[in-house]
Amino acid sequence: MQAAELTVGELLKEQGDRLRLELLSGEKSLARRVTVADLNRPGLALSGFLDRFRAERIQIFGNGEQAYCQKSDAKKLADALSAMLAAPDLPCVIVTHNTPVPPALAQACKKHGVPLLRSAYDTATLTGELSEALEARLAPATTVHGVLVDVYGLGVIIQGESGIGKSECALELLKRGHILVADDAVQIQHRRGGYLRGSCPEPLKNHMEVRGLGVIDVKLLFGIGAILDRTRIELAIKLEAWNAQTQYDRTGLDNKKLSILDVEIPQIRIPVSPAATSPCSSRSRR
Repeated sequence: MQAAELTVGELLKEQGDRLRLELLSGEKSLARRVTVADLNRPGLALSGFLDRFRAERIQIFGNGEQAYCQKSDAKKLADALSAMLAAPDLPCVIVTHNTPVPPALAQACKKHGVPLLRSAYDTATLTGELSEALEARLAPATTVHGVLVDVYGLGVIIQGESGIGKSECALELLKRGHILVADDAVQIQHRRGGYLRGSCPEPLKNHMEVRGLGVIDVKLLFGIGAILDRTRIELAIKLEAWNAQTQYDRTGLDNKKLSILDVEIPQIRIPVSPAATSPCSSRSRR
């Protein structure tokens, strides 16, 4: 599993233009780490109630929080902000709607070295886009060997030993109108909601390596409709060499599971041999 890492500086560099972010203060604290994709609206915390305050999240100040800062007692607000921003794991504060920053908030951020950012987007738009960006960046991820195809909207990962016929099987599916996501290496993320999302590493995108043919450009040969950037993985197929001593389920009642990033998906084992007539057989091995 790959450890997800992101600093406020990296977030600003990667998403600053798209989210219309500007850095107002805290240039020396951009190494602060963003560790979770969730965001926090610190409404209760501004009143001094810090029980269950989620300091590890990016703090979003929308119109409601800004209005409270304008009308709250200055001393109480300064104390509440100081208590909030003193948390060492707090990543940063973002003010939305491109509005002037409440002076008490600006002073508290400078006092505790917390990066203060402002977005031109409204709160709803910023939280939606930022949450998606953080989820994609911070979700637990791994890369596995196999082929990922989308069959009638179902994401299917095909795995097996090298040379067993994974790419040939995927090629036959492509010829029947199904869609390729990734060949050889599949990037998998454990997304919020407990499901797996698979995609292709950028250098391998749109390409397949087929024994006897070499590397082919799927987009060029089959059209743009034959490729997909990502899909939800819901089924695993394991191709394995036929062994007469092995008992194989022939009824579909043997409910095997494959665990990837602590998410279990159904797995079907398919034995193949040089004499098989299936398009997934090893007569044309990868």
